[in-house]
Amino acid sequence: MKIVVIGGTGLIGSKLVTKLRADGHDAVAAAPNTGVDTLTGKGLAEALQGAQVVVDVSNAPSWEDTAVMDFFMTSARNIRTAEASAGIAHHVALSVVGTERLQASGYFRAKLAQEAAVRAAPVPSTILRATQFFEFIPAVADSGTRDGTVFVPRVLFQPEAADDVAATLADIAEKAPVNGTVELGGPERFRLDELVRRYLAAKGDPRPVVTDAHAPYYGIPVDEDALIPGDDFRVGATRFADWLSRSANPQNARRHQAEGASA
Repeated sequence: MKIVVIGGTGLIGSKLVTKLRADGHDAVAAAPNTGVDTLTGKGLAEALQGAQVVVDVSNAPSWEDTAVMDFFMTSARNIRTAEASAGIAHHVALSVVGTERLQASGYFRAKLAQEAAVRAAPVPSTILRATQFFEFIPAVADSGTRDGTVFVPRVLFQPEAADDVAATLADIAEKAPVNGTVELGGPERFRLDELVRRYLAAKGDPRPVVTDAHAPYYGIPVDEDALIPGDDFRVGATRFADWLSRSANPQNARRHQAEGASA
């Protein structure tokens, strides 16, 4: 089956393309650096020719309110037009758990609008809402850093590995559309301040972590349960300690990747 991965050269997209090819599919990485631009539509029709499934894991280059909304809405329109012409049978979109609870952010307003555009399109679809990835913990720490100290709220957090996001997307892409939303979370639930503290300590990062109930998350206030999935969600396989061990030891990571490719 031909599956086009929009954003196929990024963190999730590159892992997804590798996984789909290992499963025997003709997986096409569609991104500006492969000649496909969803903002202008350049190369989109050609990439989708003969495809059955499109998976959109692209992200906006700018999170400024107007720019990020323009990116997701323009891309959604161009993808919808190209999919209709190509006869695509299933559109899969990657979104974020808690999007509707994070509307103080222009980024999440744009993601919610993208979800609405996917549901309104004529192509059958599945939206995967994932919690944050382990790989984003450094960015969470950096966004909360002031004068060398990390200020983090003590909210619930249930992240998963990027590998598990890619594996879940592959599974969804290989099956019939659900015409609804699927949530994905990690196998463990943490307090965000504790997780950031553990990560920085493991990496030898000397920044102190201060628990601050009023600290924002990527610039916006968050409630206790804003970042965690509901009761019915798919569970990623990778535990934080295992991921941390691999990320701290490149040799372990390479061995894990080789084992996954041969499985």
